[in-house]
Amino acid sequence: MLWLTVPLAFIIDLLIGDPAFMTHPVQIIGRAISWLEKILRPRVSTPGSQRWSGCLLAAVIPGTVYAIVFGLCFLAGRIHSVLGLLVSVWLISTTISARGLREVGCSVYRHLVNGELEPARRVVDGIVGRDTVDINEQEMVRATVETIAENIVDGVIAPIFFAFIGGAPLAMAYRAINTLDSMVGYKNERYIDFGRASARLDDVANFIPARITGLLIIIAALMLRYSPVNAAKAMLRDSDKHPSPNSGIPEAGVAGALGGRLGGTNYYEGIPSVRPFMGRPLRALGYADIKHAIKFVYLTGALAVLGGSLVCKVFNI
Repeated sequence: MLWLTVPLAFIIDLLIGDPAFMTHPVQIIGRAISWLEKILRPRVSTPGSQRWSGCLLAAVIPGTVYAIVFGLCFLAGRIHSVLGLLVSVWLISTTISARGLREVGCSVYRHLVNGELEPARRVVDGIVGRDTVDINEQEMVRATVETIAENIVDGVIAPIFFAFIGGAPLAMAYRAINTLDSMVGYKNERYIDFGRASARLDDVANFIPARITGLLIIIAALMLRYSPVNAAKAMLRDSDKHPSPNSGIPEAGVAGALGGRLGGTNYYEGIPSVRPFMGRPLRALGYADIKHAIKFVYLTGALAVLGGSLVCKVFNI
């Protein structure tokens, strides 16, 4: 039934996203990570013991999430097959963030078009880790497009990929891995050792989805009448320059397709960090490129769902 479950989940996300009145499963996962971190970190002091504790965290959280979600889906299915389907559809939909990316991007776009720079800056500040106090309009556009492009992988394609492989349990386990990376996978003094396993696990989990995303961006660029050739060239030329083994693929692909350039100097707590350039600056990025990036989110997601459903249908999964 995955040929039906995953498309329904994608549609649910597009229609309603994450309602504010409901506690999102990622919030529960985040609380569990914080709770377990408070137990594990104070008990270790050396770099080696920090790494081993981090490995335990990276194993326990996704494993527990998988077991709980598997149990929920199993029990719901035993009560009634339709209930089992509905529970699976809803859980998978919470792992997909296509609508959320659209809402954030459109919010920044509206504020910029209306000349509301401070509100735009606040929205950007909520989606990036870099300093945003002094960034100008061009930098806000770049930050937004980079965030949208990067999140095509972990916010859309990867959860769809894992949902087709293992249903709601595996999709939610992936989301747990991604949440671990966002909470403890930093290369700072606090997490350089403790968060290493979580960061590596996220890199491994996103390896195949990121490369699928690259192919889908080329197809989407062709369908949207952008430049699939430049998208492919940018990915081949620039993606390996990115600090992440996966994030460079969608960023370079979207930059190449749009004919713009991403990357440059960001500031973190006042300290400059130079990121490699993605794409060639054939033109300056404009407000409209935020909406162009959103089109890639929706179309690559739809293509992934369509392709996965056809594979499931052919193999009767």
